[in-house]
Amino acid sequence: MNRLIFSILFAFLMLAAVIPAQAQETTAKQAIVIDYNTGYVLYEKNADERMAPSSMTKVMTTYLAFDAVDQGRITLDQTFHISEKAWKTGGSRMFVQVGTDVKVEDLLRGVIVQSGNDATVALAEGLAGSEEAFAQAMNQKAKELGMTNSKFKNSHGLNEEGHYSTARDLATLAIRSISDHPKHYHYHAEKEFTYNNIKQGNRNPLLYRNIGADGLKTGHTDAGGYGLIGTAINDKGRRVVVVVNGLGDEQERADQSAQLINWAMNGFEDVTLFKAGDIVEQAEVVLGKQATVPLTVEKDIRVPVPVSFRNDLKVEVVYNGPLQAPVKKGAVVGALKISVPRVKNFEVPLIAAADVERIGLFAGTFAKVLMLLDGSKDR
Repeated sequence: MNRLIFSILFAFLMLAAVIPAQAQETTAKQAIVIDYNTGYVLYEKNADERMAPSSMTKVMTTYLAFDAVDQGRITLDQTFHISEKAWKTGGSRMFVQVGTDVKVEDLLRGVIVQSGNDATVALAEGLAGSEEAFAQAMNQKAKELGMTNSKFKNSHGLNEEGHYSTARDLATLAIRSISDHPKHYHYHAEKEFTYNNIKQGNRNPLLYRNIGADGLKTGHTDAGGYGLIGTAINDKGRRVVVVVNGLGDEQERADQSAQLINWAMNGFEDVTLFKAGDIVEQAEVVLGKQATVPLTVEKDIRVPVPVSFRNDLKVEVVYNGPLQAPVKKGAVVGALKISVPRVKNFEVPLIAAADVERIGLFAGTFAKVLMLLDGSKDR
């Protein structure tokens, strides 16, 4: 059998914008930029290097809290008791009072908007009984989410030996926070929250810039520097996720994260190559009742393409052919090889879109004789 390759070149007849496909360099020690809709990494720098995640840890805390709400284990109107430990926790605070009972929804706002460590501990204790037990739940959830290089020792992210994550893992957490808890995601875009007559603004600087930002969390410790998990969405529904860490101050954090978001939004466009069920190619079949079988993809194939390189996108259909009958509908019989300039090369399985039955014994024997007489030919 010979390997058949069909090349499909996509020429996008739009005005070419002069936007660099190479990501601008960032001063962050660790960084990653991901196209949310496709999952493709647009830029990374030391993305798998272990780092102190500081208050970005709290995204995992709120993830578990929203899990509990969605599963009916707690309600937003339910109250949690404020322990002395929660009340005494240092750093940024919601200013809850020891011995009081506070609504879960208020605690969530205290964590997300105000970055309150006291509120974070109160949530952890209310959900798991103790912060130590909650840390175990955090690590179990991290494993389930595929965060393979993270370990949590506390719910808030204050410095503690053995408490670490990576930019890639935090981006994974951000993506799952958006997709798994959509009805609660609006809390991340709130710019201020008042509790105990104390109004505090959201520490996320991206929310105050006109770039479509709607989340997620800042962080800072002496060990990790200034960091941010940021995300923005444009009017076409295209979303990008950015994680930066190890920056020197708040201004640098704000500027660097905004620049990466603007670059990712303006320098790329999402292109749908094929929709689920589209016929990509007709594959030749021998010894079958039909001479060809349509090849298709099981899900939409959508890729981010650098605007200035849109004409260089290349797609190839590859299969070992001709295929021999019988061919079963749904069987993987080839691959769609996609080359996206400055992003990545990858393959998508091609499946048979129909059954092709084998012809009868006499006809099959005659066809085999013809094939032998014809000999092998390169395709």
